[in-house]
Amino acid sequence: MRPGKVEESPYARAGGRIPGEPVPAPGPGGGPVPVRARRRPSPRAQARALPALLIACGIGYGLLTPQQFTAVPFFTAAPLIAAPLSSLRTTVLTGLASLAAAYAVHTDAGVHPAVGTLTDVATVATVALLAVAINRVVRRGDRKLASAREIAEAAQRAVLPEPDARIGGFEIAARYEAARQDAFIGGDLYAVQDTPYGVRLVVGDVRGKGMGAVAAVAVVIGAFREAAEQEATLEEVAERLERALAREGTRRDGIDAFEGFTTAVLAELPHGDGVVRIVNRGHPPPLLLHADGTLRALTPGEPALPLGMAGLGRWPDRAAEAGFPGGATLLLYTDGLSEARDAHGRFYDPERRLAGRTFPGPAALLDRLAAEVRRHSGGGMTDDMALLAVRRPPWDVTDGERASAVRITSETPSKPEVTPERC
Repeated sequence: MRPGKVEESPYARAGGRIPGEPVPAPGPGGGPVPVRARRRPSPRAQARALPALLIACGIGYGLLTPQQFTAVPFFTAAPLIAAPLSSLRTTVLTGLASLAAAYAVHTDAGVHPAVGTLTDVATVATVALLAVAINRVVRRGDRKLASAREIAEAAQRAVLPEPDARIGGFEIAARYEAARQDAFIGGDLYAVQDTPYGVRLVVGDVRGKGMGAVAAVAVVIGAFREAAEQEATLEEVAERLERALAREGTRRDGIDAFEGFTTAVLAELPHGDGVVRIVNRGHPPPLLLHADGTLRALTPGEPALPLGMAGLGRWPDRAAEAGFPGGATLLLYTDGLSEARDAHGRFYDPERRLAGRTFPGPAALLDRLAAEVRRHSGGGMTDDMALLAVRRPPWDVTDGERASAVRITSETPSKPEVTPERC
């Protein structure tokens, strides 16, 4: 690629579309015709329609078959299906509708009430009462689950609080996507801290799942917030995290006591300087998205072991420095993004997908990424995903840029004074 020329990405060549998406047909004026997405009813909504369908089938079956055939199974199944899916009122109404339908079928068939009607209606009434009891049990369980979800949300806000939209002059956005819908927090982490040395960030992924991983996340974030304020360099912050995880490892049992580790990338954005410093501990490299759509992966010059694995070898941390101009966005993420697979086993490649694209802000970038990953994986993510984006405003001018402008101004020769020549 020649200097000064931006390589056109597949996304840009496709006219802003994602490669693989269908091209809309041209409209009468030459422009694309807006396609209205057809919203399919959810499986739960389809299941809620089953009771009414069963009652209708029972009525038809009872009227069209001989008297020795009974439609009671249809009428008893309707309230049982409604019980776990609908409210108490709907369940009761479904039971009453089943009772009325069973009685109407027998009456229309001319059967004497004392012969078959009483038995069938009693059976449907018993099952309807059982359905009401099931509904109450399910609703009680739902309330407990909702309470547990509220507790999980509170725990997530305590361990992974969402950062402010603007910290230290930078625009910030963070997002956590759990692989399981009923789980709010796992082993992925992020944190942002404004310090005397600049805005410092960390994104990491703890080995393992469950409460052990959540405990390690709390340890890493707590140690980071303390070290970010006290340590003068980013390398020293990484060493503090290493020691904190080593202490945590002594309290664990089983395999985590020997094989617990955390991949992490730490970043530092000094105040007044258009640079970013990176310390990478075995983590996917951050991506730097420039305002013109060019993209650069900030890969470490020297590989380093993840945090918590100092016993296998010691490599001194060396922070890599890169330019961070105005309008650029720094994206840090966990492997839940880069290892998301589609139906054919292909990984989601954020570097390829984001090249040549621009976004109005960090929040828009993360929203788009999350939507693309869900679509790429078909909604079946296998790993949690943590995303953190930091944007330097386009109008932000650093001290270095001011000094350069002053130097250029001072070095510009002034217009010489014109004096009359002597005869």
